[in-house]
Amino acid sequence: TLGVCPVSGEKLGSMGDPIVVSAQGSEVKLCCKGCVKTFEADTAKYMDVVNEGIAAQQLPYYPLETCIVSGEPLVEDGKSIAVDVVIGNRLFRTCCGGCAKKVKKDAGKFLATLDAAVIKKQVKDYPLETCLVREKSKLGSMGDPYQRVVGNRLVQFCCKGCDPAFDKDPAVFLAKLDAAWVKSRKGKEKSKTEPAERGGHDHGDHDHGKGGGY
Repeated sequence: TLGVCPVSGEKLGSMGDPIVVSAQGSEVKLCCKGCVKTFEADTAKYMDVVNEGIAAQQLPYYPLETCIVSGEPLVEDGKSIAVDVVIGNRLFRTCCGGCAKKVKKDAGKFLATLDAAVIKKQVKDYPLETCLVREKSKLGSMGDPYQRVVGNRLVQFCCKGCDPAFDKDPAVFLAKLDAAWVKSRKGKEKSKTEPAERGGHDHGDHDHGKGGGY
């Protein structure tokens, strides 16, 4: 789900098709063959880079304010106490190291809970009215939208047939979705700060007494 190479920091695709390698049960994309040896020489170091990037990317969309394991709050005395765990390109947040170990041991056990929370929180304000892949296809035009959770974001397609196109380059489509979320949130913030439309309290239209106005 990341759009940059963890070794060089270059944008994926800037040097041709990305090179895909496997590490720690995940697929990782590198910008070129030259980065493969560097990655393999210190895989743990660069997987930390990958996981930190995933955590930072997904944090704004994380749907829970409580530990995925215990249900305890992730904030104490106004400060975050969350322990972030990235497994299989997904961010899980726990209240302590003990709960983090439980997630690492059996992430699949908690995945359904996380997916359900993502859908519940994001579906109402989902920022797009059209399919993320077929941008001219309106959601609902082919029945109920096909839903997936990718990188802790709800993704909606017009139909399941859009899956293969999305999976070829998830980072590109997620960037479009993220941009739509940013635009949507800015629009809501702007509407909250705009003054109310002038109506019945426009003194220029009132008769303030015998003289008819000021």
